Amino acid sequence: MILRTERTDARTWPVEQLKELFSESFPEFITADRLVSEYIGRVREWFPAWNLTLVDEGEVPVAAGWGVPVRWDGSVAGLPSGYTDSLVRAVEGRERGVAPDTLVICGAVVTPSLTGRGLAGETLLALRRAALESGLSRVVAPVRPTTKARYPLTPIETFMRWRRADGTALDPWIRTHERLDAKILTAAPASQTMTGTVAQWEKWTGLPLPESGDYVIPDGLDLLHVDRTADEGVYREPNVWMQHV
Repeated sequence: MILRTERTDARTWPVEQLKELFSESFPEFITADRLVSEYIGRVREWFPAWNLTLVDEGEVPVAAGWGVPVRWDGSVAGLPSGYTDSLVRAVEGRERGVAPDTLVICGAVVTPSLTGRGLAGETLLALRRAALESGLSRVVAPVRPTTKARYPLTPIETFMRWRRADGTALDPWIRTHERLDAKILTAAPASQTMTGTVAQWEKWTGLPLPESGDYVIPDGLDLLHVDRTADEGVYREPNVWMQHV
């Protein structure tokens, strides 16, 4: 497959192509992060250079990835708390005139029919190249380990260390980053916080939530805490900080 990388905003993509590309991306409850909703408009307006699409020889988008530029001192303690805080730091840093030196890779998706062909890795490499070519000296990512959903009771600090018999990471997304020489830095136990009413969570998860308490939810990397008296469910999603450069 011959691929070309271009900015996602370089053209208007057919709706059916985008629908296919994003058809199996993230669970519906991801949209319940209220702080992301507050900042995402400015992210899209101010940082389109870090939103890239991989296009095949038939001019079809087959993968996409995006990130935000932030200022980071290179220490584990100085990292954003996770995905959401990265968006906040990028936006507020721009508003204050702080020059960024680090790209935070926020996500990557691949057309479902083409998974397993290395396109996710190619997307990460495209973002990494773009960062270095623009003068950013570091590239990090709050990685969402999808296999963690099978082990919602296991702390992320434990899960991120799990290895297969061949020594590679148990989680395939962590493994993809490691194949590109990225290293695990630390856990981000509350990378995002999703909040909604009980009715909203029942819709997002497809589960009845009859009592207050903690619930295992489909595609959830951790437990959902439900407070029926307050009519609220809160889910904190863990990620793993990894450094590429």
